[in-house]
Amino acid sequence: MDNSLPPADELVLVDRELAQLDARRSQLLARRAWLIQVLYPPLAAAAPLHARPPVADSTPRSAQNVLLTLGGTLLTIAAVAFTLVSWGSMGIGARATVLAVVTGAALAAPVALLRRGLASTAESVAALGLVLTVLDAYALHRVALAETDGLGYTAVASAVLAGAWTAYGSALSRLRIPLPVAVVAAQLPLPLGVLAAGGGSTAFAWAALVTATADAAVVLWTRPAAVRITAGTAAAALGGWALLTGGWLSLVSPWSGAPLLLTGAAVALYAAWRAPAFAVAASALAGLAALTAAGGLLRTALPTDWAVPGYVLCALALASVWRVGGTAAAAAAAGGTTVAGGRGSEPSGSAGDGSGASGAGGAGAGGVRVPRGIRLGLAGAGAGVAALGVVWALPPAVAGLLGPVARTTDVWSGEHAARDLISYPATAVLVLAVAVAALAALPRLWARCGALALAWALLTALPVSSGLPYAATLALQLLTTAAALGLAVRPGLLTRGLRAATAPAGQPGTGTPETGGSATPQESGPTAGPATPAPAAPAAPAAGPAVPPVHGPGTPWPAWAPRPQAPPREPATVLGRLAYTGGLASAVSAVALALDVRGATFTVLGAVLALLTGVAVLGTDARRVVSACGAVLAATGLVFAVAAAGGFEDHWTALALLLVPAATAAVGARAPRPVALAVEITGGAVGLLALGIAASRPAFLALALALGGVIAAATAVRPERRRFASWTAAVLFLLATWVRLAVWDVTTPEAYTLPVTVPALAVGFLRRRRDPEASSWTAYGPGLAVTLLPSLCAAWTDPEWARPLALGVAALVVTLLGARFRLQALLLLGGTVLAMDGLHELAPYVVQVVGALPRWLPPALAGLLLLAAGATYEQRRRDARRLRERLARMR
Repeated sequence: MDNSLPPADELVLVDRELAQLDARRSQLLARRAWLIQVLYPPLAAAAPLHARPPVADSTPRSAQNVLLTLGGTLLTIAAVAFTLVSWGSMGIGARATVLAVVTGAALAAPVALLRRGLASTAESVAALGLVLTVLDAYALHRVALAETDGLGYTAVASAVLAGAWTAYGSALSRLRIPLPVAVVAAQLPLPLGVLAAGGGSTAFAWAALVTATADAAVVLWTRPAAVRITAGTAAAALGGWALLTGGWLSLVSPWSGAPLLLTGAAVALYAAWRAPAFAVAASALAGLAALTAAGGLLRTALPTDWAVPGYVLCALALASVWRVGGTAAAAAAAGGTTVAGGRGSEPSGSAGDGSGASGAGGAGAGGVRVPRGIRLGLAGAGAGVAALGVVWALPPAVAGLLGPVARTTDVWSGEHAARDLISYPATAVLVLAVAVAALAALPRLWARCGALALAWALLTALPVSSGLPYAATLALQLLTTAAALGLAVRPGLLTRGLRAATAPAGQPGTGTPETGGSATPQESGPTAGPATPAPAAPAAPAAGPAVPPVHGPGTPWPAWAPRPQAPPREPATVLGRLAYTGGLASAVSAVALALDVRGATFTVLGAVLALLTGVAVLGTDARRVVSACGAVLAATGLVFAVAAAGGFEDHWTALALLLVPAATAAVGARAPRPVALAVEITGGAVGLLALGIAASRPAFLALALALGGVIAAATAVRPERRRFASWTAAVLFLLATWVRLAVWDVTTPEAYTLPVTVPALAVGFLRRRRDPEASSWTAYGPGLAVTLLPSLCAAWTDPEWARPLALGVAALVVTLLGARFRLQALLLLGGTVLAMDGLHELAPYVVQVVGALPRWLPPALAGLLLLAAGATYEQRRRDARRLRERLARMR
């Protein structure tokens, strides 16, 4: 049954469908253009360039300031010159009149200038007036008060000038110079007064501290920025000098320096409380000053060796302020304070009250809020001093670890090297123990890592600090190694009490509004207390797969996207690797120490071998691989020790060492792939060492090479090692053959080359059978060249006829085989060697014939040859081209 439409109707239907497709295509193209415009808006057209008016070198305001500055400077210089040089040429009345008139005019002129709006001019004139007041004070001292002490008069004059300039600047508030200059003048009265009174360094430091306290008050309770900057700079300079003096006094006279340091700490702490922006730095300075004072007082009551532990205990007590504050903050948060991202936000109306509590902090007893910045600064100061104490306690650990490695005695001599750092204070281990206890109490990964590292350092330093005997030291090092490697395999004990690791921002579990993960802990500091989680943010809608942006006309540059952050490391992994590193270091140190005594060497090497084998079996990741390699090295050390104890010669030791690669080949057959590869590579390195030791005895070297070939051949049975191990075995067997031939004084080159040629040709034949398209140069070229070329060289220097004849026959056979089977390598190699061998045999006869011919005959023959070549040149070219094509068609 035919259902097709008539041609006219079908044509109408086709036209209708094409019209609909065209309309749909137009709609899609319009939609695509709109989407591209929305996603990648085109770059705005560059604005037309208009000619800009020339830029002036300076603005009117800057030119005015320069002129005023120069004018004021010149007037100041003139006033100073008048006072110092021309003063004596005038009478007392003239002097008073000149000073009064000029100073009064200079100080009064800014009033009128400010009324006219000439502020810059007023500033210049006011500066001149201030300089004139200083000259007035100098002139007064020279004329009326010449007998007074210079320092005392300067102190009083600077106080008077500071007060006068303060009043003048307060009256003319639009002037910016008088008040900062008054602050500068106010720095001199107390220090100069102390010097005038004959006070020592302690009194001068107290004067500087009082002045710095006044400067801090100016910073806290004044508004002009210039005044606050000047006072802050002066407070930092004088306060720093006072605290440095107090630190020096804490070393030479603690009871004199402690009050100074504690007063400075109180001032700095109050400033930190009142100025939240500088809370961390000021509170850290206060903490350091308090620690210096307390440590100095403790040092007077304790023995010398206990000075550093005293400082460390004080530092840890100060660092605990963070934890106490964090606990108080958690209690305050439970009472209604909102916590988000580790900061407590204050109730409404509490910010900006000037109490310094605007930062996040905890509530102390009685509802007093301790700003977070203050706690952070104090805790940082304590942690820094404690860290310095730990650094002071580390040299015994370094000596205990590296001392056995730097040997000064012979191996198995029974003598022990002299201990280093014998006079170092034994309290160093106490410092390490206290630091371990303090860090272990913190539920943070970094703290747990520090506690683990310091615990290992404590065990390493204990023999040096306590002067333990050799046996006890060795036993302690083995116990340290076993404990560290055990924790590396099972680090669960170290992770108890740790908080769960949080993912980076933008990943689940970070507490960010984008992901809706759990909130971050309330506090994150050196000794943070329990955390109070905040309510989780609403989860964001699931995002689809990321689609790379399409580069269109609106995207001239490729889009840039930040790298995805790596997920956080598991605490067990981090702690396990750290413990493993310490265990390896202790193992190396124990082996080096055990070399003093023969029995200890066997004991320690056996223990290390057992421990590393256990880690290789029970461990994970790279620790298994490294432990397996270490176990191989420990086994190698045991073989060396047995050979040395048995008095083996070097070549017998080399043969004994081959037991190690044989064992690694057996272990590699059952071990997982990464471990097997590492073990076999290490065993191979030991085998190379054995060959190097046996090289002094060629006969034993041949035997060692043959045994190595046997081991490699046994490894080649495994499918994953077949390719490499088979070639290795072949090379080792060949080298063993060559060495044995050299021992037998065999000089015939064919004896060395035929063992290579025969297997190579067999491999090439198998290759050609499997792949007929393979080139003959690849299959047979190397094998033939190994024998033919050395034999050709030997034949040219051999006076006998047997070698050239045998070489010619072999080359002829190779050439005929190449021609028969159309193999290019055989034809060219065989033909070349046959021609060279024939040339060598015919050369003497050719020389005799040439010598017997007349001298004109060779040129004549050469000319005839050239004529014949020229006459048949085209034919010779065709023959050469045909020969080349035939050779090219050969495989």
